[in-house]
Amino acid sequence: MEIRPTTDQDLGVFVDTLHTAFGFVPETPNEDGGGVWWAATEMDRSLLAVTADGRPVGTATSHAFELTLPGEAVVPVAGVSNVGVLPSHRRQGALTAMKRHQLTDLRARGEFLSVLLASEATIYGRFGYGPATYTQRLTVQRHRAAFDRPRAHGADDAGAAGSVEVLKRADCGEVLEQVYDRYRRAQPGALSRPHRWWALGAGQPPVARAPRYIAVHRDPDGAADGYACYSRDGDTLTVDEIIAVDDTVHTALARFALGHDLVTQVVFKHVPPEHPLRWQLADFGAGSLSDHRDWLWVRLLDVPRALTARGWLTDGELVLDVDDPFLAEHGRHLLTVRDGKADFVPTDREPDLSLDVRDLGTIYLGGTAPSTLVRAGHIRAHRPDAAARADALFRAERPPHCLHWF
Repeated sequence: MEIRPTTDQDLGVFVDTLHTAFGFVPETPNEDGGGVWWAATEMDRSLLAVTADGRPVGTATSHAFELTLPGEAVVPVAGVSNVGVLPSHRRQGALTAMKRHQLTDLRARGEFLSVLLASEATIYGRFGYGPATYTQRLTVQRHRAAFDRPRAHGADDAGAAGSVEVLKRADCGEVLEQVYDRYRRAQPGALSRPHRWWALGAGQPPVARAPRYIAVHRDPDGAADGYACYSRDGDTLTVDEIIAVDDTVHTALARFALGHDLVTQVVFKHVPPEHPLRWQLADFGAGSLSDHRDWLWVRLLDVPRALTARGWLTDGELVLDVDDPFLAEHGRHLLTVRDGKADFVPTDREPDLSLDVRDLGTIYLGGTAPSTLVRAGHIRAHRPDAAARADALFRAERPPHCLHWF
């Protein structure tokens, strides 16, 4: 079996093979090639698995994104997607061969982080990916959706100063793009949405061109600083996403959604863990959480570069013994953090923690405490205080969250 890079001339074969692998019938793109979920595929970053007689049996690609790390560091990242193998050729090594080829290629490009959304959680751990952000669904019964009165000194019960304007998705693409870009640069775990994705309508609403209403929040000066993308089906209002530059704007948009007439419940599809919205309701039980799941998986391709790229909130040091079984690599390094910056250098000191590279991916953005993985038996702590020190070091300024689908 051969793994080969693709060109623009391979697009039709790539799309057909990908859809066959998933059992989907390809949609017909618009005249500009957009309007379909695979429209933003970058053929110069894609691979085909081909049998000895020339038949394509597998696909994989990566997108050039940016990822926001703790400390508001924005770095390039490879967003792996469109990975599939024909049902007739599964468990014959095609996926492993593609992943090995892809990781080698990403490193050759100088990339040090790779991320993906895992369709099946059991697949990607063996390739060094670990779940790093999580999302959940919040359903609020509208008749119980009154907001509690803020009790903190100086808190404003009125919500964000400004206004909300309702537009149709087709009329506000530029506003969506600008507000999202402002939001993602300050949110750990957020990915960029390149202009090409918006222009082609590649992805899920509101990136996709599916009909939606958009509630745009504007500050007192008229500048857009948040939006809610939503639709109504019967007595349910579903909010695809709320994007806001701060919690006050988010509250204003949540109030708007919960104040909609002629619906009995409002579903917020993507709410980050520990989000305060439920606590803002006078009736805590009015909101119920469901569909808690992993979202963004992270894979470190260059451990020293990755750990020195992010920001850090606490000074300290740890000796990390990191194993990478898939790439047959192993290293022991001293992580030293001072004034928000890290050094990560080889050392012969005894380790504080021994861990797999996939577990390092899980704790990298601060969404899972190292002590949780110690207790789960994934990470080995060699000193009694090692897990606590790691928790303090790896925490982020707020829980990482990713909304972008790719």
